[in-house]
Amino acid sequence: MTSSQPAQSPKVTGSAEAFERASRVLVGGVNSPVRAFGAVGGTPRFVDHAAGPFIHDIDGRRYIDLVGSWGPAIVGHAHPEVVAAVQNAAEKGLSFGACCEAETELAELILSALPGHEKIRFVNSGSEAVMSAMRLIRAATGRSRIVKFTGNYHGHADSLLVAAGSGAATHGVPNSAGVPDSTASLTLLAPYNDADAVEKLFETYRDEIAGVLVEPVAGNMGFVPPDDGFLESLRALCDQNGAKLVFDEVMTGFRVGWGGYQVISGIQPDVTCLGKVIGGGMPVAAFAGSASLMDWISPAGPVYQSGTLSGNPVGMAAGLATLNLCRADGFYESLDRLSRRLMDGMREAARDAGVPLQAGSLGGMAGVFFSDQPVRNFDDARAADHDRYGRFFHAMLDRGVWLPPAGYEACFVSAAHTDAEIDQVIAAAAESFRAVAT
Repeated sequence: MTSSQPAQSPKVTGSAEAFERASRVLVGGVNSPVRAFGAVGGTPRFVDHAAGPFIHDIDGRRYIDLVGSWGPAIVGHAHPEVVAAVQNAAEKGLSFGACCEAETELAELILSALPGHEKIRFVNSGSEAVMSAMRLIRAATGRSRIVKFTGNYHGHADSLLVAAGSGAATHGVPNSAGVPDSTASLTLLAPYNDADAVEKLFETYRDEIAGVLVEPVAGNMGFVPPDDGFLESLRALCDQNGAKLVFDEVMTGFRVGWGGYQVISGIQPDVTCLGKVIGGGMPVAAFAGSASLMDWISPAGPVYQSGTLSGNPVGMAAGLATLNLCRADGFYESLDRLSRRLMDGMREAARDAGVPLQAGSLGGMAGVFFSDQPVRNFDDARAADHDRYGRFFHAMLDRGVWLPPAGYEACFVSAAHTDAEIDQVIAAAAESFRAVAT
């Protein structure tokens, strides 16, 4: 071999060997913590390809996928229309660092679904969207503090990694190392579904709170819907105290229904953060609001935000193709029916096996907890039996079902799933519940 020839990569024969190789060059062998299987044990599976409702690993096994790339794959993996849109866009150039018409087209489509939202800024990740939204409302109100809820995860910006859910909870780092105390102190905490706690924070910090940030349906401590009246109370408290209400709909936006949970609930936030579905699997996210508020963002206003790859044509094409498929008549009704049927079947199978289970769904989003008590907040979620979830996860994996590798995560059903796949998952769950009953 001459010095000009590239070194040949060693042949990998399976996930175990692939993970060993990855661990030599990637931190923890992964590029996002939950992928490491730290919460459930065992060796992560390495994916070779995915299509429709299925995911295939490099060991040659096929699974019914209930992760869906953590939500974006709402029309199924590698949908032909989405793939064609991406290919057509890529042939014209992957990124320009300049304006393209697809940005405007996707913006118009998204804003048409969000009442009271007039302008949008595209970014590349949910973390970036929420981080930018926090900067925006701080500038617009002249205040510094943010109210967030324990167990709600809003990305890895410093001030929001306080009592976070999802990967932070899974890996025992609810308050991340490297976050200065002075930054964390600007974040005020309240239990999810506890509007009284938020009211008390406003009583103490009324003139310092820029806004309240919330997952309208929690998905990063498991699937936890809001109590009746909870979000309405947050809207009223923000209005009474001159603060902004921010919905983090990175997960729920265009996933639980057209537009997101705000459309279902009729509660209009001041700012909406979006991601996942709006990019159809590409790294696309956004934040949106009224023109008067969004015009604080540069170059219209003094709040600086930018991104080299923001609004790139390939991501915009994937988002447009995905959302246009979601507009089909009966799309969300079908998703909701399949998700409810799945959770009903899981609940019945668990009951037959004598296993306590909480299960719920909305649109294409669902989740379970091994608990005999309803789960309304992060304390309830932590009290669930996560060791049993880990055993259940592997029992399901052995039976060809790909679940989230942590009990603090939601599941996702796609339009590519059919009743046949749902039946298979329920049958696998019945066997798996019996396997973990003791």
